[in-house]
Amino acid sequence: MDKKQILIVDDDREIVRAIAILLEKEGYSALCAYDGLEAIDAAMNNEIHLILIDVMMPKLNGLSAVMKIREKRNIPIIVLSAKSEDTDKILGLSMGADDYVTKPFNPMELVARVRSQLRRYISLGDINANTNANEVVNGRLSYNTDERILKADGEPVRLTATETKIVDLLMRNLGRTFPAEEIYSRVWNEPAYCVENTVMVHVRRIREKIELNPKEPEYLKVVWGIGYKIEKV
Repeated sequence: MDKKQILIVDDDREIVRAIAILLEKEGYSALCAYDGLEAIDAAMNNEIHLILIDVMMPKLNGLSAVMKIREKRNIPIIVLSAKSEDTDKILGLSMGADDYVTKPFNPMELVARVRSQLRRYISLGDINANTNANEVVNGRLSYNTDERILKADGEPVRLTATETKIVDLLMRNLGRTFPAEEIYSRVWNEPAYCVENTVMVHVRRIREKIELNPKEPEYLKVVWGIGYKIEKV
């Protein structure tokens, strides 16, 4: 398979160089740009499969560049920024970015997010277009209710029987919060007494299998004082 080319955009040349080395070690080809205008030019005149772009840059900031690129190209875009406030993340995503990574980032998490976006873009196409009555699609996750198979970015997730039952309950009820006691009684078919730790251990294991960063889960979340849910995204 041909190398996938990733456009890296940041006015800090050392950061660009470090990311390029990281991605090239993972088998990708890197193309570099150092401001928003260069990013637009590179995206329009090269075969690019994914863009990593900083927000604060000279000539044209990253978010403005994202909007311009989105007018012509539908490739995945991951925004990089030192700002971690939710409003900045929402702004970036609303302008057309597919994901948002806060600096300083963990290199392996960045690689995982790149892989995730590329897999969806190249292998899956528009996953929502393939939705059927027996499949629950939620962002990176899809769950076949007949076969009881959970996939993350199109790849089957290896779950134990108990983990599958928990996933089945939560994926069929996206956004609904279930107390640990209710999860236990439904999954184990036993009365629930002092079961919080038991449920929590299984939830943690599922998170490790489906989340890009289990410490900051995007999907399987705890609602403090109430229970657990899979966030509808």
